[in-house]
Order: sequence, then structure tokens, then C-alpha cells
Amino acid sequence: MSQYKDYYKTLGVSKSATEDEIKSAYRKLAKEFHPDRNKGKPAAEEKFKEINEAYEALGDPEKRKIYDDYGTTGGIPGGFRGGNVSGDAGDFSDFFSSLFGGGFTQGGTRGTRGGPRINTSPFGDVFADQRPPVRDVEGTVRIALQEGFHGTARTVEVGGKRLEVAIPRGTKDGTKLRLNGQAPGGGNVMLTVKLESDPNIKLEGDDVRIVTDVPAPIAVIGGKITATTLEGRGEVSIPARSQNGRVLRLRGQGWIKRDGTRGDALLEIRISVPKDPGDDELALYEKLASILKG
Repeated sequence: MSQYKDYYKTLGVSKSATEDEIKSAYRKLAKEFHPDRNKGKPAAEEKFKEINEAYEALGDPEKRKIYDDYGTTGGIPGGFRGGNVSGDAGDFSDFFSSLFGGGFTQGGTRGTRGGPRINTSPFGDVFADQRPPVRDVEGTVRIALQEGFHGTARTVEVGGKRLEVAIPRGTKDGTKLRLNGQAPGGGNVMLTVKLESDPNIKLEGDDVRIVTDVPAPIAVIGGKITATTLEGRGEVSIPARSQNGRVLRLRGQGWIKRDGTRGDALLEIRISVPKDPGDDELALYEKLASILKG
């Protein structure tokens, strides 16, 4: 059994430390013991390797759980298999290898064979003689609801590089988009799409609820109005004697489903009155009011 290593002690954090606390401790120690700042000091270089190893184990939630569960048992059969594992553990100890089984290609910083493992330090200094870390980058892309329906594109900047992101037609809120190998060091860019709210159009599963103003006379006698839908503005027939809040179902005019079909549009009537009626309109409303008074 390889000698146990207390990674929490190495980073100077408690076992209940948050991810941010672990990252902060790592950055502070990496800055202090980096070989480029401690030339001719083998002890500092060894300490730097220990810090990297500890952060490799604790900086990723999945590997941290394995360490917490199996760290005192001498490793798990076959080592860590959360992703594609190949090669060796480079500068890492036998203890690390017994737990995780070699280099990594899933999450966190991926292993490299031999030599220092970090190209850009967490405090911003670049060391040209070292290999870049491979990390996945996450972000959010905000688009209008109708852009999600029609599909659109956005330009995002990752590590100083501008990337064109195609957002497919029918994209819903919370959809994940993956750009393989586009993050610094060759990691993946993971984007979450957020649909901006619309005061008159709300997505309800695969259906859309659309609030539409209908003039009072049209609501009484029926007729056609121009309404905004996902397809743009178009004519909609309003049945006679429609009450405020009535919902008309327009089949097949909702959101795009995975199978290519569409949900329904739920047209919710909101009866409106003129804000600035002309003389003729006022005369007609006055006549109607007198009739209603009996």
C-alpha cells in the first residue's frame, strides 16, 4: 500500500472547504513555491509538485469524492475511470496513481507525461517552459425567445479568442451547447442558453401562450385582428362574444418539438379600449352606454 497523502493538509484547508476556498489556497501556495520564483531550491520545487498533486485531486468534485471515499484504503480496483484514462501520472506519486490510475481526460486539469504541468499560473504569470492546463470553460448565452424559436448565432470570447456559436432552431431555455476543444489548452466550452422573457409570449412546454389585445367591438361582434405570433405578425379570427381572458388554441403553431412537429399556440384575449378615441368613436360609445343603461 502506498503512503497516504493528506491533500487537505498540503493545501492548508479543512475537509469541509468549498471549491472556492480550495482554489484560493492553491493559487496562494502555487505563487509562493513556483520553481521560477525559487530557482536553485529543490525543496520548493518538490513542494510545488505536492501542491499541484493535491489540487489535481481536490480541485475536481468527482476526483475529490473518490479521494474522500477511498484515500485511506490504498486505492480502488482499476483506479479512477471517470473518463478516458491513459498513460501515467507524470510527476504524481504512487499514492495518486493508486487512486486515479494515471492521466486524465475528463474535467479539471488533464495529466501530461513528465515535466511541470502548468503553463499559465493562477496568478497570471506565464512560464514558457511549461505545458498548458486543459480545462473546460462554462458560460451563458442570452437570446430573445423568438431567436430561440427561429435559431440565431452569437459571438463569444474565450481566452482572447472569438468564437461563432450557432444556436439551432427550437432551442429552449437551459439548452447546453458544447464547443469541443475551443477552450484554452484544448478544453471544451460549455454554454447554457437562457431565453429572455417576453411580456406577451410565454413558453409552456411545447406550447406558447400569447397575450393579444382585442378591441372591445371586435370581441363583441367577432372579426379579424393582426396578432404577433412566433412566425411574426398575421391575421387571427376572433369569435363573436369573446370574453376577456378567453384562450384560442392555434394548433401546430407552437414551439418546435424534438421530432420536428410543433406544439400549439394559446392565444389569450385581452380586451382593450382606445386610449385616445376620436369624436366619432366617443359618440358611438356614448350611444352604446345609453342603450346599456336602458
